[in-house]
Amino acid sequence: MGNEAIARGALEAGVSMATAYPGTPSTEIIETLAEVGNKYGVYVEWSTNEKVALEMAIGASMMGLRALTAMKHVGVNVASDPLMSLGYTGVVGGLVIVTADDPNAHSSQNEQDNRIYGIHSYIPVFEPYSPQEAKDMTKDLFDLSEKYAIAVFLRSTTRLSHSRGEVKLAEVQNLGRKPVFHRDPERWALLPPYNLAKHREILGKLERLEADLAGFKYNWVEEGSSDFAVIASGVSYAYVKEAVEKLGVKPTIFKLSSTFPVPRKFALEALKYGKVLVVEELEPIVENQLKVIAYEEGLKTQILGKNLIPRVGELNTSIVASAISKLAGIPYSPPNAPKVNLELPSRPPVLCAGCGHRSTYYAVKLAAMRARVKPVYANDIGCYTLGFYPPFNMADFTWSMGSAIGIGMGIAKFSEEPVIAFIGDSTFYHAGIPGLINAVYNGIPLLVIVMDNGITAMTGHQPHPGSGYGPTGETRPVIRIEDIAKAVGVEFVEVVDAYDVEAVRSTTEKALKFIKEKKKPAVIVSRRPCALMELRRKRAQNEEIVPYYIDQEKCIKCGICVDKFSCPAIVREGDRIVIIPELCVGCGVCAQICPAKAIKPVKGIKG
Repeated sequence: MGNEAIARGALEAGVSMATAYPGTPSTEIIETLAEVGNKYGVYVEWSTNEKVALEMAIGASMMGLRALTAMKHVGVNVASDPLMSLGYTGVVGGLVIVTADDPNAHSSQNEQDNRIYGIHSYIPVFEPYSPQEAKDMTKDLFDLSEKYAIAVFLRSTTRLSHSRGEVKLAEVQNLGRKPVFHRDPERWALLPPYNLAKHREILGKLERLEADLAGFKYNWVEEGSSDFAVIASGVSYAYVKEAVEKLGVKPTIFKLSSTFPVPRKFALEALKYGKVLVVEELEPIVENQLKVIAYEEGLKTQILGKNLIPRVGELNTSIVASAISKLAGIPYSPPNAPKVNLELPSRPPVLCAGCGHRSTYYAVKLAAMRARVKPVYANDIGCYTLGFYPPFNMADFTWSMGSAIGIGMGIAKFSEEPVIAFIGDSTFYHAGIPGLINAVYNGIPLLVIVMDNGITAMTGHQPHPGSGYGPTGETRPVIRIEDIAKAVGVEFVEVVDAYDVEAVRSTTEKALKFIKEKKKPAVIVSRRPCALMELRRKRAQNEEIVPYYIDQEKCIKCGICVDKFSCPAIVREGDRIVIIPELCVGCGVCAQICPAKAIKPVKGIKG
């Protein structure tokens, strides 16, 4: 996997620290390093958020050690405050920042192109095209980072991070460096008297780097016989290679990995052609740099890019072939998928069987009905975002990490209806605490329901400050969400079992009454371990899992369990409603909500 290759490259470079906050498509980088961190003496950390992760890596670099931090593209937004000053200070030990972008927004709220951050922060950006190159380039970027005393971006994408391929390995290094902090306040203290000089210094570094990148071994030219050239960056190079083979044309291909800054000497070779097609995903980062170089050199080369290559979504071979065919002047018809006249059943994403988020949503909806209110449901980033879908429809908006509280406060200040903000435990630690403090300080009547399943579940069950252990399994202190809420001054703080529908319902009603009367925030922690983790634990410890069944003689076919509660283990079979025992985890919540008391544990069935 591409992410595993990046992790391996860091090990071969002698990395001493690796930090991150989980986020698809970057997560496997730290997971891979965590598996071998103790063996190779690498400190590996799941940080509370990306800002902290980057700052940890900066600190290690200041001690002369090599550090890597990895994050999904929107995570760089969170880390952008220290990032914007990192170019000014530079680094001591090599520092590689992996940004895993997500063209097509496969698992993200947007598809931002983080190469823009490189330009904005004066941090060079490099894009590998394959797992092998990802491994090799990661290793070499640590050397480059130290040579120029500058942090570097390695930009991956979902397609590269989650692709697979053969990778030739080299030896893992242990550089044996002794960490030493060299005091240099004029360098490290970002104060007005020194910042202009630092600004000039980083611009000079980038000029020297740009000149050296003309011979960068991951940039190369493949000579062709056509009268036009193609410049491709990152994984787009693979699409170009497939496209020209499919079309039977041979343009000169300029394979570019250093996408900021684009080396002028390399660019000028491409600009000798009458037409140049730039193939890159999302924004015209390379295209715009080429246009500047062409203008400054007085060249009339026709530079094509986003007028032929989409600015939205992920590229593929057909899209690239269509663009190249226009320059080649040959017909091309993209392959069409065969049409099938078949109505498929709707398959919206659902919460897992036994998920405590489902019972929480169900109980909160009951509470709102009994209180005769129509809350604004603020939702956040996590498994519980699936509350957006029927039958719950309890996500009037989702935005970014922690914004359920932040935006929810802005609405609660003026809304006649109550605002209920759903936020996960990991998201609360990541970005929810400042918002909660703001709600207390400014007296915002907001009900915050923390969906606490004890883990960062959506990205693959990574631990967080409430899990009690770290990425390599070591014991860590448990930082309770309710203790944080009380410590910042929340007066109404209750912890409930997410499986106890009546407790969640009644506590929610009390909280709604509190925020209405007191005009202050309230917090409910709805806690139950992730059902998947519990299932694994029970199987590992050989504990009995008792599924439930529906007594058909008592079932009144009201449909509450299947239509309103929507557990994937409960299905319709003809005119019957049944529980699939292989899917049932035995949580028993469906038995609580059945008005006919027709749902029972399998234990006790005769025969």
